[in-house]
Amino acid sequence: MPDHDLRQLPAPFLSLEVIDEAETRRLANDLALVLKPGDIVCLSGDLGAGKSTFTRALLRSFAGDPELEVPSPTFTLVQTYELDRFDLSHFDLYRLEDPEELEELGLDDLVEAGAALIEWPEKAEELLPADALWVQITQPEEEADKRRFSFFSESPDWRSRMEQSLHTRRFLASIKLGTAERHFLAGDASLRSFETVISDEATAVLMRWPFQGDAVPDAVRTYMQTVHLAQDSRAVVAINSELRRRGFLAPEIYAADLESGFILSQDLGRETIVRDGRPDPERYRVATELLAEMHGQSWPEAVTLEGGSVHSVPIYSRAALTAEAALFLDWYVPHVTDRNADEAMRRDFEDLWQKALDAITDAQTGWVLRDYHSPNLLWQEGASGKNRVGLIDLQDTVIGPVAYDVASLLLDARVDVSRDLETALFETYVSTREKQASGFDRASFTKAYGVMGAQRVSKILGIFVRLARRDGKPAYLSHLPRMLGYLDRVLDRPGLSDLKDWYNRFRL
Repeated sequence: MPDHDLRQLPAPFLSLEVIDEAETRRLANDLALVLKPGDIVCLSGDLGAGKSTFTRALLRSFAGDPELEVPSPTFTLVQTYELDRFDLSHFDLYRLEDPEELEELGLDDLVEAGAALIEWPEKAEELLPADALWVQITQPEEEADKRRFSFFSESPDWRSRMEQSLHTRRFLASIKLGTAERHFLAGDASLRSFETVISDEATAVLMRWPFQGDAVPDAVRTYMQTVHLAQDSRAVVAINSELRRRGFLAPEIYAADLESGFILSQDLGRETIVRDGRPDPERYRVATELLAEMHGQSWPEAVTLEGGSVHSVPIYSRAALTAEAALFLDWYVPHVTDRNADEAMRRDFEDLWQKALDAITDAQTGWVLRDYHSPNLLWQEGASGKNRVGLIDLQDTVIGPVAYDVASLLLDARVDVSRDLETALFETYVSTREKQASGFDRASFTKAYGVMGAQRVSKILGIFVRLARRDGKPAYLSHLPRMLGYLDRVLDRPGLSDLKDWYNRFRL
């Protein structure tokens, strides 16, 4: 370390040599992808070592703006950038006269709102937390572009994050995209992560599948097995390929390393069936007709992949449906009552759900995509027919009551669907199915729609509270009033009076 560094750091967990500024920018890109709120990154090195170059590249990568102005905060000491993902504050402590001044600069408050990049961190002495990431930049040869980056931290999480990001870069290099730009892409509520990969040829979406081996806790793994959530990335390839084979617009898979959990696929854009924060009736109508067309076909119980391996599509078992509904008991009830559901309450709940599911044993079954709602339905402007709506997040597809996906769309968890629009879309679906086949059973479907709607809303209420309380994502609580409104609406349907009575007694 430079002789003015007063910290005692452990041995570096990572040391890399880059040959030029382009490689420096890529390394900054790799680090930007794994930053989290609360992070502090300390950049150490002599004058001219390249701290400002690396910081500028990291900020531009994080912002997704290669032209972002990044002035040196030498005199102001700190510059904060308010960015979509979260805020980044850039500190330059070269002129810091007293370490205590760092508190006056508001480091703690700024890190609460985002993350911090600190040049000349040695000036702050012991005021920086032990779990910060220190990046030492040295120049192995005079008057050369080469730089050595050594990474230190007392937090093992930094090693894990950097290894994951560099593993991703190696995968891209293996498919001749090692120099591509990588940008954070907001994903779903699962443990998977997503990036946009930009090369000279195209833009693609990279999904990292983190469920291999012992990467997830046993309790999470058990729940995934119970409710038939995909644990193998082959599910993505299987479901996407079968949908594409039948003319539905699922993303084309460009490349994959299924053992490591990387899948690079077609980018279908960011525009959904929602416009200006509200459901677009025409787009929702198209999405509803697409479901009707899908439900008019017979779908396989297993899909054979290239190479001969087989993905079996799970049956949406009664145990899975009940376990999902019980998320309402596990998370929502304690959230609003400050006490856990007792055994008597749980028995009553499960008995009522068994009766409700008994009432729809004659419902049509088929492929259920599981999350057929606005975030996963990407509008393709200018396209026609089935290609107007792109389908993503398909890996958890099961075989179950097809009414589930209709309820998922018409009771959209992320946007308010009015009762009038729900009614119109319901009629669109039913009338389309009746035109397909004279034997379509409207009464049976209507009953299944009510039960599946109540099941999904119960499940989502539990999931949103779990995301807020367990996973530190409080923004999901803002969706609860919408979901409670849907619950009132769906429980007013015929045949659900017993469930309605139960929910009215215990949900608030």
